[in-house]
Amino acid sequence: MIDVSEIVQLHVSAVADWHREPMENRYEGLLGLVCQQHQFNYQLWHQEDIARSPDVSDCEIATVKRAIDRLNQLRNDWIERVDDWLTRYLDEHHIAPEAEAPQNSETPGSIIDRMSIIALRIFHLEEQLERTDIDDAHQEKVQSRVAICRVQQQELAMCLEILLNQIVAGQVRHRTYRQFKMYNDPSLNPYLYQRQTRLAS
Repeated sequence: MIDVSEIVQLHVSAVADWHREPMENRYEGLLGLVCQQHQFNYQLWHQEDIARSPDVSDCEIATVKRAIDRLNQLRNDWIERVDDWLTRYLDEHHIAPEAEAPQNSETPGSIIDRMSIIALRIFHLEEQLERTDIDDAHQEKVQSRVAICRVQQQELAMCLEILLNQIVAGQVRHRTYRQFKMYNDPSLNPYLYQRQTRLAS
């Protein structure tokens, strides 16, 4: 159904490619959704870097903050789209959970999101090892963190593999976890809808 190793490879290769050339999504189907979600994390990562720069003006920070909010919304939307894809797959193949099957606290989409972030973290940590202005202590610290992140990457992939197998076997119930982010919705964010009311009066 889903080749977890393909997802790992997509995350790793895409990060490296996008640092050399414009972002491109060459995938279709589930991998296309995974790649698009990964693109939002990639963009978020670099906007977060800008937001923490002491040289950026308050005006620029406001622009970056709005971009972060928008990208974070899209990131979460695409986590749900990945899980919705799995729901459709299960329906199309008439796979139903056992009567007493438990609900997992984390969905496949959310694990894939964490795998995306760990791939970004590994890439940027390894960039640190290419610096010529660091001492041995910094190099050792970064190497230790890379090693830990690689273990976490492998463990997340294993967790995803296990969860998917359990879902397809009917041993675990699958349901898209709806985020319902309120801050970007003018009808749900009190500051936004109260502002509209004030402007109208």
